[in-house]
Amino acid sequence: MSTITLIRHGQANSTATDEASYDQLSDLGHQQAKWLGAHLRDTHAHHTRMFTGTLRRHIETADGLGTDLEATRDERLNELEYFTLAHLLTEQHSIPFPKEQADFISHLPTVFQFWKDDKLEGAPETYAYFQSRIRDGLADIAAGTGPALVVTSGGLIANVLAQQMELGVAATARMAIAIFHTSLHQFHPIGGHLSPVLFNATPHLDTPDRSLSKTNI
Repeated sequence: MSTITLIRHGQANSTATDEASYDQLSDLGHQQAKWLGAHLRDTHAHHTRMFTGTLRRHIETADGLGTDLEATRDERLNELEYFTLAHLLTEQHSIPFPKEQADFISHLPTVFQFWKDDKLEGAPETYAYFQSRIRDGLADIAAGTGPALVVTSGGLIANVLAQQMELGVAATARMAIAIFHTSLHQFHPIGGHLSPVLFNATPHLDTPDRSLSKTNI
């Protein structure tokens, strides 16, 4: 098995209310990716492979890193469709979409729980299928040779961590909300399993002049 470093994409369109309008980096998101790429080069981080989802924000972030690696696109690394699920929750259960950023803290675990319990008719994929595809995607990458960078999304990263640590829905949702844009999350093979050894690291943003550039929404 190989070491895998997951990277959340750069800041996207934080005012979006649907999947399509969210799927693009903001100006800050592009800059975050450039800063992370410079950090990886400056520290001589060794990676022999790169993977991304097929979403625009994943590809833009990977391109912004400026590595010499050719990225493999894999739709199994795509994010869960939060906005779609949230609108189904509103339509079918009269639970409104958050109007303030603070409201997402309680809204996300509600979405996750209704989705897991198969109470969202017409969901783009089942909760069980999502869990299966991300588990299989990471397993295939881990089975390859050489340390890999994987550019993906916060919800996926939180759920991968939850799988490895056997966390419940509420804890997974809290972790997803906490994940910073372009943060690093590393998994190392220990005893035949991918064990988390790094969570939510942002060394490229941990300087006084970039303190306001550390975002998670």
